[in-house]
Amino acid sequence: MKISIERGTLLKAVAQAQSVVERRNTIPILANVLIEAEGETVQFRATDLDIEVVDKALAQVERAGATTVSATTLHEIVRKLPDGALVTLIADSAAGRLTVEAGRSNFSLATLPKEDFPVMASSEYQSNFSAPAGMLRRLFDKSKFAISTEETRYYLNGVYMHVSESDGGKVLRCVATDGHRLARIDADLPEGAADMPGVIVPRKTVGELRKLLDDDDMAIAVSVSETKVRFATPDITLTSKVIDGTFPDYTRVIPQGNTRRLEVDAAEFAQAVDRVATVSSERSRAVKLQLDEDRLVLSVNAPDSGAAEEELAVAYADEHLEIGFNAKYLLEIASQVDRENAVFMFNSSGDPTLMREGNDQSAVYVVMPMRV
Repeated sequence: MKISIERGTLLKAVAQAQSVVERRNTIPILANVLIEAEGETVQFRATDLDIEVVDKALAQVERAGATTVSATTLHEIVRKLPDGALVTLIADSAAGRLTVEAGRSNFSLATLPKEDFPVMASSEYQSNFSAPAGMLRRLFDKSKFAISTEETRYYLNGVYMHVSESDGGKVLRCVATDGHRLARIDADLPEGAADMPGVIVPRKTVGELRKLLDDDDMAIAVSVSETKVRFATPDITLTSKVIDGTFPDYTRVIPQGNTRRLEVDAAEFAQAVDRVATVSSERSRAVKLQLDEDRLVLSVNAPDSGAAEEELAVAYADEHLEIGFNAKYLLEIASQVDRENAVFMFNSSGDPTLMREGNDQSAVYVVMPMRV
């Protein structure tokens, strides 16, 4: 195999590949990227056995062929090469080496046989549809902060993507929760998605998928089966196993009867929480909200480090309420708000609190209070 490829194109492809490979693995081939050159394109394939990413790029292919080489090493080399450099890759399968040449730089890397590289078994997808990149980005970006990191509750270690009912119509919905907070985001149901099975997309896949979704004009081809999900652009295909488990009935957690309404400038609120939380003890990070008519007082009292208080002008017309929250959870939820105002709906100091972005019903957040 012998190919020449522009450094920027190669870096983009190898960066996507090396982020999928597992740093700590007992199977050496899984640390490698499979490079396959044919015609005028070269494919870079990487997998950790749960996720597979295939990135296609244009290249001058002098000799077709394939080899595998350490994804991390190749990425580091290409990253350090000068911008605009033309990189030549020459594979010598007999010697088990890949030569990387660019300008006066020359590297010789150890390779492993392409035959040893595991290719993810193809799957029959029950549902195939196309969705705008911007829509998918919103669904996953706004929900991923609530993904659980507890390995014991593995079925919460991802985003539950499914079709649901909202205001009498069907929507594509993403939900994530860790038991302390919950995010539920809706979008218009794409054509052809109505019979999609509900799947839990793993946290790592959500992170990798984010790299495909930067171009708002891009349409992403989505394929879903009971065991796998695939997202594809013309150049990159990301295939992932889904979490084998049942996502809990999240609708029972979303409070329906919260009547005390607080409206506050989202940016001001987030900054004030951040400031007063500076003195909170790292362990609990508790911040107390005291609500009176059109007035919110945020306070932290940490015996070890001190106390802080800040007052905000808000829209609130209900009776006095004192409620405590984990500052980190409040900050993460407030940072999801794209609109100017955040609307909080309270019931009592011991009940879950609901948060929306202004009058937008398509994004709903729930956070559990804590004792302060």
